[in-house]
Amino acid sequence: MKKIEAIIKPFKLDEVKDALHEIGLQGLTVVEAKGFGRQKGHTELYRGAEYVVDFLPKVKIEVICADDMLDRAVEAIQAAARTGRIGDGKIFISDIQEVIRIRTGERGEEAV
Repeated sequence: MKKIEAIIKPFKLDEVKDALHEIGLQGLTVVEAKGFGRQKGHTELYRGAEYVVDFLPKVKIEVICADDMLDRAVEAIQAAARTGRIGDGKIFISDIQEVIRIRTGERGEEAV
């Protein structure tokens, strides 16, 4: 099993969620986050004073999937989250050793 963590722009969340649902992935976790990469934030004018906004709003999506679903899931996220502009985000993939459903005690892919 794999864990996919994707940092995306907030307004792309619904598109990514729908794309993952279309390929058969149902469960996901969404966390509101702030951060920056090459974008390095921006400046805003407030009451005549200029402020540097270092951290931009982002959304972090976490999905656990079977190994054979990985490529389709990554492609779906990329296609749905892409705007073509700087700051579209990143996708991180890591191995998952075990999953346990608390309610039933199921383990492995059945627990996902």
